[in-house]
Amino acid sequence: MPVVWIIVILLALAVLGFGLGRRRAVASVGGDSRKLHSLPNFYGWNVAMFTAVPALLLMIVWAIAEPIFVESRVEHMIPASMMADGANLSLVMSDVRRVAGGLDLAVAQGVLSADEVAAMDASTTNLRGTLGSVGVALGSDVAPEVLAAAKGYRSMAGTAHLVMTVLALALALGGLGWSLRKTQGEFRARNMVETGIKSILILCSLIAIATTVGIILSMLFETANFFRQYSWTEFFFGTKWAPNFHGNSDLGMLPLLWGTLYISAISLAVAVPIGLFAAIYMSEYAGPKFRSVAKPLIEVLAGIPTIVYGLFALITVGPMLRDYFAQPMGLGQSGSSVMTAGLVMGIMIIPFVSSLSDDIINAVPQSLRDGSLGLGATKSETIRQVVLPAALPGIVGAVLLAASRAIGETMIVVLGAGAAAKLSVNPFEAMTTITVKIVSQLTGDTDFAAPETLVAFALGLTLFTITLGLNIFALFIVRKYREQYE
Repeated sequence: MPVVWIIVILLALAVLGFGLGRRRAVASVGGDSRKLHSLPNFYGWNVAMFTAVPALLLMIVWAIAEPIFVESRVEHMIPASMMADGANLSLVMSDVRRVAGGLDLAVAQGVLSADEVAAMDASTTNLRGTLGSVGVALGSDVAPEVLAAAKGYRSMAGTAHLVMTVLALALALGGLGWSLRKTQGEFRARNMVETGIKSILILCSLIAIATTVGIILSMLFETANFFRQYSWTEFFFGTKWAPNFHGNSDLGMLPLLWGTLYISAISLAVAVPIGLFAAIYMSEYAGPKFRSVAKPLIEVLAGIPTIVYGLFALITVGPMLRDYFAQPMGLGQSGSSVMTAGLVMGIMIIPFVSSLSDDIINAVPQSLRDGSLGLGATKSETIRQVVLPAALPGIVGAVLLAASRAIGETMIVVLGAGAAAKLSVNPFEAMTTITVKIVSQLTGDTDFAAPETLVAFALGLTLFTITLGLNIFALFIVRKYREQYE
């Protein structure tokens, strides 16, 4: 049974439980709902909650644990002769998953029957062509061992899915029966529902936290594997970036870090003054009609795809800077440069500064403005000495968001700044950033256990640390000024 149908059945049982719970509660007090501890709907929601929520949570946990369990079992089905190390094992398992998914699609679309899949032999069947007909491309012919492992993968996954279906439905029916039995007039249904909602909200918070922890741990483990093969001193203090999958590589991150900070600094130098001044004008000087038109037009910049900004940098801004500034000043001959990417990225992040700063400035109490004006301050003095200091924590948050957006940008850098990793102070030279190299190192048919691939995780962890440092600094600024003005 497809997962969608299981969810539909669970929701239908929850709706049925709502009606039965409400009716049973009213019937338990002889039809006089005034004798109930809680409103009748609370009794219905209590039954619906115990019917659907535990079963849905079971399905979520099962969806996370099932692939891990199945793959650990399937790995033992792969002969040791097919893999020399962990990297080969991961590649073989990737083929196994792809073949298993293709067989599932073939059966679902009627191209193959379950009996044909069971009797399939890699040596006598055009498996590559069959799977290609359902949209699953294979780079080469499938080895018999891979096909056998894929069949085992499908079998175990199907069995696990069946077990999950039975357990989820049994848990839903058990929750329905138990909650109906507890439904009596004196039952504190409102308290139970409120506790259940609170628990769900706590669980959502824990999921967000667990996701962050999982991302950090995944980067830490792979970064540790990288530093087992490559010196951390050369990585953090090396000034040359030259990956070579067929020999020794120089993987010094300083050129990438310099390019990231250089481009981000230029973009912030463009976005922060323009965005902040625009926010001040719209919140303090502009009339309602102008504001109603100007603010949505500025926010449109945030909705433009970054590839469009990249093309704008490539065919318009880059050649203009080259022809009117770089070449006449003897600073460069290329349209791809740090200045090109920085200017275009600055335009892109203007809405992050202006829109958020505008909302924060408007949130400053009008009484502060009135008090300043009443003491004889001018409009500009009030803005400079009262409004902006009071709104500074929010403005710092807006700038931080813009900085994080600039540091994590990839497409504009690829098209506007090039891919050259170098240390230079010339803003009209081509450079690159950490995010661009993360993408390039993980793109293509590469050995995942090689340091040239694992370095992407070390770069990602470095980028995360930089962003974390920005957050800590912003928190320090926010707390300092919040104590002064609250």
